[in-house]
Amino acid sequence: MGGFYVEVSAGVWLVWVISWKAASFWRAKTTAEAPRSQYRLHFVVVVLGFMLTFGVVPWQFPRLWPLGPVLGWSMAGVTMAALVFTWWARIEMGRLWNGGVSRTAAHRVIDTGPFALVRHPIYTGLIAGVWAMALLQARPLALLGAVLFALGFTLKARLEERFLEAELPGYADYRKRVRMIVPFVI
Repeated sequence: MGGFYVEVSAGVWLVWVISWKAASFWRAKTTAEAPRSQYRLHFVVVVLGFMLTFGVVPWQFPRLWPLGPVLGWSMAGVTMAALVFTWWARIEMGRLWNGGVSRTAAHRVIDTGPFALVRHPIYTGLIAGVWAMALLQARPLALLGAVLFALGFTLKARLEERFLEAELPGYADYRKRVRMIVPFVI
């Protein structure tokens, strides 16, 4: 029965990936951008973490714990809520969103909606969703993958922090008021 919850959550992820890619055209023109070489390693860490979490490796270890309905449905629900949270943030950003580290001509500090809770709500949602998937997988490599995924996005968020503070008036004040990824923590 454990595979069923994993399949449901993987289906939610698939819908998210397709919808996110379809909406990628909905953005304003970039006017300033951090060199991609500054965050290429972060991207590799995130992709490796994602692959390990989703079991896209030729070997698998046994499950560390049984996956019953309470944990299974709970983590499927966390996956759904986490990815909805990313969409809430994406909609709140509107055309200011960009997958890289950049600024548009109309860029401003957004401190409403999910941005009132954390400065990087898309990363928050993605990290929570990957951790839910790792707990569903209940395998050592999936847990390692979730750690790598979270590390990659935390490093990218720190790069964005430096970039936005230099490029965006008011961002330093926003940083003082709102946590980076985990509400009330970091």
